[in-house]
Amino acid sequence: MKPAPFLFIAVFFWLVLAVTAYFLPFLVIVWIYSGLAVFILAAADFLLLFFLCERFEVKREISPTLSQGCLTKVKLILSRGQEGAGPGFFFIPPGIQVFDLHPLSMTTSVFPARIERRLFSKGKGSAIFEYKIYPLERGAWFFSGTELLLSSPCLLWKLKVLHKCEDTGKTYPDFNKIKAGADLRGLLEKTGVKNIRRRGQGMEFMSLRDYQDGDSIRDIDWRAVSRRRGMDGNYKLIVREYQEEQDQQVLFLLDNGYRLHKKETDTSRAQFDSALEAILLLSWVSLKHGDSVAAASFGKTTRWLFPGKGMSAFPQLMNGLYDLTSSPAPSSPFACLEEALGILKRRSFIILVSNFREEDGESLSWILKRVKKRHLLLLVSLKENDAETLASRIPANADEALETAAAFSYLASRRDLYQGWERMGLLTMEASSKTLAPALINRYLQVKRSGRL
Repeated sequence: MKPAPFLFIAVFFWLVLAVTAYFLPFLVIVWIYSGLAVFILAAADFLLLFFLCERFEVKREISPTLSQGCLTKVKLILSRGQEGAGPGFFFIPPGIQVFDLHPLSMTTSVFPARIERRLFSKGKGSAIFEYKIYPLERGAWFFSGTELLLSSPCLLWKLKVLHKCEDTGKTYPDFNKIKAGADLRGLLEKTGVKNIRRRGQGMEFMSLRDYQDGDSIRDIDWRAVSRRRGMDGNYKLIVREYQEEQDQQVLFLLDNGYRLHKKETDTSRAQFDSALEAILLLSWVSLKHGDSVAAASFGKTTRWLFPGKGMSAFPQLMNGLYDLTSSPAPSSPFACLEEALGILKRRSFIILVSNFREEDGESLSWILKRVKKRHLLLLVSLKENDAETLASRIPANADEALETAAAFSYLASRRDLYQGWERMGLLTMEASSKTLAPALINRYLQVKRSGRL
């Protein structure tokens, strides 16, 4: 319970009257009776608010699963609490302000919100207040309750009531584009990838069919041809049709340390967020292709998710990665690859997503040779947009010339590092945060079609 502004105004005028009565003694009696009236009115208003004001019950309706960066509707339902006290015994306060205690990972601009008294008119026992909230961060969230600020009948007091209507849930990455892809073709179109159909190519036999113009002679099944003769007595050519290999294992290694903690200037998002979304998209595609998917993180948080196959494994993968965040913590791709070598029992397609620098060439040289013998490794690095901007800038003075030269030297050393890994027989890829997802899916499809696994 706290005084309202109207009570302070009444006391202020009463004090002004006291000063006036000091110079005009005939106003003393008016000052005394006005003070008594203010006291009685404030006391009565206090008692009415404390004992006879309606106590509401608050219920919140919100989806337990939210998407980062997507507006979500929240519904608050205020119900009258003293239903058995008789009609009209408890009054509805003339002013009701609501404050929903949302987590710090979400933002909204509607509070404090005012609920009109007329919503309870005509015998209605409840009022509904709706607003939208914007999740800023991924991870688990918790609504601790809702506060109501009730006004007294004469607007002299306000009563704060806390309702512990608690709700918990999870905020996932923005996977609407993943859910929108009901099939692989829809997903690839949304990510900018061209799904090219190739006949008769692949590694696994799928079916036999009649020969068509453009088919390779190497795909002709001569045994099937010898068993099939047309009505005219001539033999018809039969070709084998293949599909990309399935039931292969893909392992994602995601750096959540200092290497991907940098934020892009144009989006104000960490590179790690773009990398995580790209991995989830590629996981969906891999599961659609019949492969099993595993994932691990290193740096700030070390987490291993065991391989899963089929689309039922995607929710498990999502729940295992949705709350990962990056930090300036040190990260070691060497240690992660070494641990992966000890865990993996079969040949796998390892996709390591980080931000490699010149010094990684020497530190990773020994482990990369070991990985190459047993697995197929793709080293993915995110581009340094700021360095590329500096390298392409025309310097206007000596200081800018030094910055441009340093940026150019830094990017050149990175290119030399990737070219050295390519000469070793490793796969490398460098992409910006915006193009990472389609570039990864394109490279994955190329590997599948090439049969390198």
